[in-house]
Amino acid sequence: MSTSAGSDSDELTRLRLSMVAQQLRGRGIRDERVLDAMARIPRHRFVPEIRQRYAYDDRPLDIGSAQTISQPYMVAVMTEALELAGVERVLEIGTGSGYQTAVLADLAAEVLTVERHADLSERARGCLAHAGIENVRFRVGDGTLGWPEEAPFDRIIVTAGAPKVPPALTDQVADGGLLVIPVGDAWGQELLRLRRKGDRLKRERLLRCVFVKLIGQQGWPGRPEA
Repeated sequence: MSTSAGSDSDELTRLRLSMVAQQLRGRGIRDERVLDAMARIPRHRFVPEIRQRYAYDDRPLDIGSAQTISQPYMVAVMTEALELAGVERVLEIGTGSGYQTAVLADLAAEVLTVERHADLSERARGCLAHAGIENVRFRVGDGTLGWPEEAPFDRIIVTAGAPKVPPALTDQVADGGLLVIPVGDAWGQELLRLRRKGDRLKRERLLRCVFVKLIGQQGWPGRPEA
């Protein structure tokens, strides 16, 4: 897979490396594989052209359909929390811009990603194809239900805030696997990491965060988009 940023301008490359040094390493991200991936993957290619100048800012950005691309630090925190070694099958709930997907694809064996907005899924597919990333499979549908016919998964990551942990997702975590998900109300959530050991799930609280709502049968109510 290729994530070369060879055609990027010197300024964009400088901004990306500064993002990694200041926003990520400078704030405690220690996984060198995560840092290397985010230093290489051109984040600006995953946002609308009108917002590309802000792609390496320390904030989320609007990508349309009332969705956002997460703050770089949050992408790094969630990815680091997954403890990826390179051999895992990862289920991502909320494809969004495709940037988090690209980071996961660089660090895992395979990524299956679910997005309820067909237009976002299609756009992300194009961005990932342009980057030469081939180890990703896409689905448009209700992410709160996971991808049951492909379960179990070594890792599951949810990039939207849920009112509670969807049972369908905990059911799809492999023994020894991890689920990282923001849980709370519409104004703020706690980022949780759940680790499966047999029939038990050990829950860890990582940090406070704010995400858009996870909409679906086992999330917040809302209009189906698929």
